Amino acid sequence: MNSSSDKSDIRNWWAKSPMTYGSVHGRTTYQEQDGSETTMELGTPEFFDRVDERFYSWNRPLHTTEGYFAKIFPYERYHGKGVLEIGCGLGTMAMNWARHGAQVTAVDLNAVSVAQTRRRFELLGLPGRILEADSHRLPFQDGEFDYGYSWGVLHHSPDLSHSIREFFRVLKPGGEFGVMLYNRRSILYWYTIQFIEGFLHGESRFLGPLELASRYSDGAREEGNPHTWPVTRREMRDLFSPLCQKLRIKVLGTDLEGCFQFLMPGSRDYIPTIVKKSWARRWGWSLWICGKKR
Repeated sequence: MNSSSDKSDIRNWWAKSPMTYGSVHGRTTYQEQDGSETTMELGTPEFFDRVDERFYSWNRPLHTTEGYFAKIFPYERYHGKGVLEIGCGLGTMAMNWARHGAQVTAVDLNAVSVAQTRRRFELLGLPGRILEADSHRLPFQDGEFDYGYSWGVLHHSPDLSHSIREFFRVLKPGGEFGVMLYNRRSILYWYTIQFIEGFLHGESRFLGPLELASRYSDGAREEGNPHTWPVTRREMRDLFSPLCQKLRIKVLGTDLEGCFQFLMPGSRDYIPTIVKKSWARRWGWSLWICGKKR
């Protein structure tokens, strides 16, 4: 497929279906504990609070007393320095970096995410540059940023290697980075995408691996987005190694608690924590790739 038409489809799909974490992907209705539903208005403080609550709850192991995601983000080292986010979504992570004193620049491919992140920053009185931009052609000078990150975004790029090279272009030599990409060697991929959808539902008879992963990853109940291709550690080691030093790739596995409940209802009560953590470190849905630019 033509990459430019892919990007247009990707841009349009995410503009229609932003990552609201609602009961239905892209919508602003949320189910309460008593089974009732609450609908929020896009762009209100209450809406952003609900988005953040959901997002934080799914990633509890990464938070510390120093802040949300402080186990993976070196906030203090980059106080007052230039930090770039590729794929800001609705602005939760960019907000946290700004609150820790970074000079934040955040980009996204679609105008809805840019507008909502700008709205968030305005409501909170936070400084930051929020721009609509393509990861294949970032509008920045070589070596402009001290730190760069992307969370669950670049596996939607129709040319991941191009996006990564462009990402490294705008980092300073020695600048640190962190990138989260979906893991193809995961329980979620093997079970929900390959086994349930591909085998039991027979989807693999008329969908290739890329089409299957795209349709049944983000927004699966709405038949997914136009392009999602999870990666492997080996592939990312080959891609990142020539560009960086001190490369580390780890499986975060923050999704496994939910997977256990789906695969084996009630499992959290009888599977030992040490076993669940071991599985999470091997077969979780998120690969965290970090290091320093050469």
